[in-house]
Amino acid sequence: MADYYEIDFLDVETDSSGDAITVRYEVGGETLVHVVDGGYQVTGPAICSHIKKHYGTTYVDHVVVTHCDRDHTGGLATVLEEMDVGILWMLRPWEYAAELLPRFATYTSVDRLRARLKGIYSKLVELEEIANRKGILILDPFQGATIGAFTVMAPSRARYLDLIVASENTPESVEEAAATPADRMRMLARAAMKKAAQIVAALWGDEMFSIEETSAENEMSVVQFARLSNHRILLTGDAGRAALTEAADYAPMVGLVLPGLDKIQIPHHGSRRNVSTEILDRWLGPRLRSKPAAGGETFSAIVSSAKADPNHPRNSVKRAFIHRGGAVFETESRSIRSYGGAAPNRDGWGLMTPADYPNSQES
Repeated sequence: MADYYEIDFLDVETDSSGDAITVRYEVGGETLVHVVDGGYQVTGPAICSHIKKHYGTTYVDHVVVTHCDRDHTGGLATVLEEMDVGILWMLRPWEYAAELLPRFATYTSVDRLRARLKGIYSKLVELEEIANRKGILILDPFQGATIGAFTVMAPSRARYLDLIVASENTPESVEEAAATPADRMRMLARAAMKKAAQIVAALWGDEMFSIEETSAENEMSVVQFARLSNHRILLTGDAGRAALTEAADYAPMVGLVLPGLDKIQIPHHGSRRNVSTEILDRWLGPRLRSKPAAGGETFSAIVSSAKADPNHPRNSVKRAFIHRGGAVFETESRSIRSYGGAAPNRDGWGLMTPADYPNSQES
């Protein structure tokens, strides 16, 4: 069991939201440092500075890339270059080109498919090149992998390969090539179905989420769970409903009885496409009859959201976490420290007030 932990959700303040998380914890006298995602390119120096100043080290045991989006990978090149890194945990689609080849209609060569996938996921290639040059070990964070005190809950290898094929960025799959014109029209209609989000008044407990699903890339997100200082902690990246369901299905394998978490990262900066009533019920329990009194919340939910980003977090998502007894905290131009056990004092970092409960939501 950890003697203490501190998880810092760093400020990623641009016109859109991003994720950059640093973690330090001590187990049996051994201290470990993790970096989970790196925000945009401009975020990288801030991550390194934060670790040096507040953790007193230049060594990072584990760097975890949850998925390929630039608001998660951008700053990690700086981290790999400037810090001493033990292991880089990163999924690389081109590593599975031979296995995937029969599933792509327009490719007959493993080398050509591998080159195409490297072209699509060029930011991951950059990180791979830095790691190889610096002798940093790269490992696959598939379901069941152990990253220090954390266990990967999703994605499984099989689902990850399916997501590579399903991605809108990858070459035409065999299934798409075989689709009839009517099938294609239906796929186009689904892709074009955009429902404008209008703000409407809502009563306590009302929940309305998007009918659209999040992207295949977001569904590739590495979901991690750990027990630190007797706190159950879930880091989600941009995981969508399928990833969160797969992770929940795996919970018994790590002795996690659901519902029940103490700290959770709200996925994808509070997007309405990543959660649902059913999934949140499974992870956090059913909606309460009324809002808990201040200080009576049963868990914390942290969302990385830029103040300049008008689309995140959505009211409907904040409401849903509060419905289940959560205290919701938003970065919004500030960094958030969540900690437990005998965590070291940190000057200038005080208590934060949870976000207010929105009395309206997106329709």
